[in-house]
Amino acid sequence: MSASITELPERERPLSEQFRIVAKTWADAEAAAHILEETKSAVFAQRCVALGDIPVNRAEQTVKASPEWMEHLDKIVAARREANLRKLQLEYLRMKHREELNHEFAGRNERSMSR
Repeated sequence: MSASITELPERERPLSEQFRIVAKTWADAEAAAHILEETKSAVFAQRCVALGDIPVNRAEQTVKASPEWMEHLDKIVAARREANLRKLQLEYLRMKHREELNHEFAGRNERSMSR
């Protein structure tokens, strides 16, 4: 007899588990954005070199005017946006946790005052 593990629906997961899942997706998104940002100048240099033996200013102008370079910049922006959205999800979960704690604290105070 084998036991099967079923995942809880999101609304039933404890906040700690929701936070863990979102934190992992944020870490992955942050890493993707970071690598694109860190390699931007290397990719730019490679594209300039690929144009051959032309003046540097002409190569820079050509690369920066290319649709491929704009596409690369769009990827960087999209990756950063995704990482930022995941970070906001983490902040939302933190706020939700604080609200729950405050609500519990207020309930305890109310009960102790009514005694």
